[in-house]
Amino acid sequence: MKFLFDRNTWQEIYGSIRKNKVRTIITVIGVTWGIFIYIALSGAAKGMDNGFEEAFETVAINSMFAWAQNTSMPYAGFKTGRPIQLKLGDVQVLKNRIPEIETIAPRNVRGFFGTPQANISRGGTTGNYTVYGDFPDFTKISTKKIYDNGRFLNDEDIEQARKVCVIGERTQKELFEKGESPIGGYIRIDKVYFQVVGVHKFVPGGGFEGDGDIFIPFTTYRKLYNTGDDVMWFSIAAYNDADVIQVEKDVKAVLKNIHKVHPDDERAFGSFNLGEIFNKIIGFSKGITFLSLIVGIATILAGVIGIGNILLISVKERTKELGVRRALGATPREVRNQIIMESVVLTLIAGIIGIILGALVLAGINSATQDIDFPYNNPTVPIPLVLAALAIMVILGTLIGLIPAQRAVSIKPIDALREE
Repeated sequence: MKFLFDRNTWQEIYGSIRKNKVRTIITVIGVTWGIFIYIALSGAAKGMDNGFEEAFETVAINSMFAWAQNTSMPYAGFKTGRPIQLKLGDVQVLKNRIPEIETIAPRNVRGFFGTPQANISRGGTTGNYTVYGDFPDFTKISTKKIYDNGRFLNDEDIEQARKVCVIGERTQKELFEKGESPIGGYIRIDKVYFQVVGVHKFVPGGGFEGDGDIFIPFTTYRKLYNTGDDVMWFSIAAYNDADVIQVEKDVKAVLKNIHKVHPDDERAFGSFNLGEIFNKIIGFSKGITFLSLIVGIATILAGVIGIGNILLISVKERTKELGVRRALGATPREVRNQIIMESVVLTLIAGIIGIILGALVLAGINSATQDIDFPYNNPTVPIPLVLAALAIMVILGTLIGLIPAQRAVSIKPIDALREE
């Protein structure tokens, strides 16, 4: 290893590179381009991963939503076009028949799906807002960030059908004075007084919910609007190891059985499978990462082979020089190490330049995507992967350097000194 710290070694490497500047630069570009492609594409894919993970951080990624529509096929004496109504009792049946379901949250709403918004008032201020009737389990599927000193709905609210509510940020600003705490205060929902127990923080990308939405206990909602056991839709989360696509099919099959719908009727129940979409996005992102790896390795390999060819030419041009060194006592090992070091240095320089360029491009992409309305965030490549790529390049550079090194060693001093 002494030759690594020998000044003459590095002077000879520098002299060899400097002697063929244009040829060396063109060859190095191939390796630089390969590592650049790998860094840029992998980082871009990671940015997409990060963006969608952030967008879905408040929603269970293995979740789905199911609602009832109209039948499109006659069945069991019922005609086509029969409207289906989901019921609260469907929840227990679904849980019993589909063990892969972890949580089901029945939901009702006032302000969507053809229903008018609720009239909300406090003092002399009045406005129309969307009101949801929910169970506490809903937060296991879609997390609600509640400001300090407040809370979301709990089991006691459901059991006692309490007149309590969780309001949104906009609702607070429009109904309460600046600096006034809404917690413990009262608002009127369609002329009925409700006590505010929490304020939820609005998170963009959370579906059709907004910053002015109000949440009240499901049991209170059905008393207020006389909905009985009717349910507008189910929010469902499957266990992490479950196939959410199969769970979706099973849910529809069970609901068809409960409500006497033809097994082949695909229009009676609608659904939206968030888990399926998320898995497709992750699959697409992994595909880009894999593609970048293949393209990067192929380009790097081509570049490294180019470096080997350049060194072969260099050895041919330096035949007399190498002969003189052998005649003056240089061992075959010293000559071999010299050529291999040239290969490794060129590969390493190209790799570092490619990594720097890739990092600059990712920084530019990150800066350009800060304020766009698309789930994309912090495109980076983990340091261990960068170091691994660099290590692979050094190994390839060493292996490819063995070819010109062996060619240099095979030159006989007497033949080299006769070379013109």
